[in-house]
Amino acid sequence: MATTIQQLHEIAARCLAGVPLDDTLARWLGTSLDRFLKHRARTIEDAMGLRFPRGGVPWWMEEAIRKRDTALRELARRFYSELPIAAQAREIHQLAVRYASSAWLREREAIALPPGYEGTRLRWLWEAFRAGAAMPLGERQLRHVLGV
Repeated sequence: MATTIQQLHEIAARCLAGVPLDDTLARWLGTSLDRFLKHRARTIEDAMGLRFPRGGVPWWMEEAIRKRDTALRELARRFYSELPIAAQAREIHQLAVRYASSAWLREREAIALPPGYEGTRLRWLWEAFRAGAAMPLGERQLRHVLGV
């Protein structure tokens, strides 16, 4: 499924930039759309191979969770590596709660990293919030994310 999502991101980026699709991507997209349009697949997700188990996490939320967790682990690695995981989780939780009630309210629609965030804790926190999965996380869930 990750390959399918990567292909869709590649197709979207190329289309937005006005760059033609290579033969492999064009053939995959055409085959998937044809399958959907000829009712050989119930949904566009099925036609493209984006399936998730019944009652499971949808593919787009799984991707958002993966991006969020990667950003949180990077935040911990860069700025809190000397602390035990429980202390990392506590620090990140406090930072995230403050950010959620202040700067994120202004920055939630930002497409690019806000000025001055590069190289700071807020860079990774902004990435975690921007991923689209639930934020801020509680300390217990953060301990689990950071411990992986």
